[in-house]
Amino acid sequence: MAHPKRKTSKTRRNKRRTHYKAEVPTIAKDPTTGEMHLYHRAHWHEGKLYYRGQVLIDKSEEATV
Repeated sequence: MAHPKRKTSKTRRNKRRTHYKAEVPTIAKDPTTGEMHLYHRAHWHEGKLYYRGQVLIDKSEEATV
């Protein structure tokens, strides 16, 4: 039977057991548009790509040009 060479700490052991706790994804509200989106994710709103309240890509300008 195999035996561990070193003791696994409580912190290291518990890190393996954390993934089941976040069952429901956390949702944030964009300060600029008021749109609901996942944390740390860019989202589209009316032809513009927003991240942290700033416009990254504006597809609406390309369509009009």
